[in-house]
Amino acid sequence: MVQGYCVKCKAKCQMKNPEIKQTSRGGYMAQGNCSSCGTRMSAMMSKDNAEKAIKEGAKKSF
Repeated sequence: MVQGYCVKCKAKCQMKNPEIKQTSRGGYMAQGNCSSCGTRMSAMMSKDNAEKAIKEGAKKSF
């Protein structure tokens, strides 16, 4: 699904329950929880990657 950097684990991890959002400037970001420790994490992404993640099952919130 969607990968992001977890600040607590200090590693790239898969997101649990990712939610794709659109920023105020028109960019896209994914927000979810770390699969290993449960900390909230975010990842900036391109429009193509955001659409790909939505097709894979991520929740769309824009």
